[in-house]
Amino acid sequence: MEKGNNKRTVLVTGATGGLGTAMCKHLYKDGYRVVGNYVTQSKADKWLETMKAEGFDIKLFHGDVSDFDSTGAMIKKIEQEVGHIDTLVNNAGITRDGRLAKMKKDDWYDVINTNLNSVFNCTRQVLDGMIERNFGRIINISSVNGQRGQFGQTNYSAAKAGMHGFTKSLAMEVAKYGITVNTISPGYIGTDMVMAVPEKVLTQIIAQVPMGRLGGTHEVAHLVSFLASEETSFITGANYSINGGQHVY
Repeated sequence: MEKGNNKRTVLVTGATGGLGTAMCKHLYKDGYRVVGNYVTQSKADKWLETMKAEGFDIKLFHGDVSDFDSTGAMIKKIEQEVGHIDTLVNNAGITRDGRLAKMKKDDWYDVINTNLNSVFNCTRQVLDGMIERNFGRIINISSVNGQRGQFGQTNYSAAKAGMHGFTKSLAMEVAKYGITVNTISPGYIGTDMVMAVPEKVLTQIIAQVPMGRLGGTHEVAHLVSFLASEETSFITGANYSINGGQHVY
């Protein structure tokens, strides 16, 4: 990765979460210019303070990626203040679990809007620039539960499966412009959210994983940085499973 003004710029949505934070740090260490997206101001302020204390110069930009206009305003601001976006990591996501027979309409739409429609909202608004420059990397963070399904997650699994459908079709459309589009599907990763579940439940989760452990956020971040690199120009339309053997096919 070239230094100085020739650095590639990466936008990570949902940057202040466990996976997002690991991605931002890893990409920064690998020489990218990293910008992140957030929605909650208080969390963003604390995050920026922590990053600065650890030596990371990463800018955050506010935007609701479930809303097309809010996303557009955020991307315009990034382009004005930082520069064009070379790599987009669609990482923002939420869960609203429950059996479909009991699921509220808002729990369906909130998950689809945040996890899937956001992929369109962000990608659509950086794609023209990538085509003009004949370079781009689009990396969509899906889930093992988008591959295999999961009880109580029809909304989440549908959104995460939809992300890879998006990946495959867009990869075909933009390959001739030097743009790659790929999916990463993590299994159970040791984020703060996962580590906060009761010990008994955590033990049951780990028992499902042949490697006998949770994945590390740094392992997912390494894969993101790999797919963002110049050297992966022949990899597109792929779905990278990173789940410790929990789901193989």
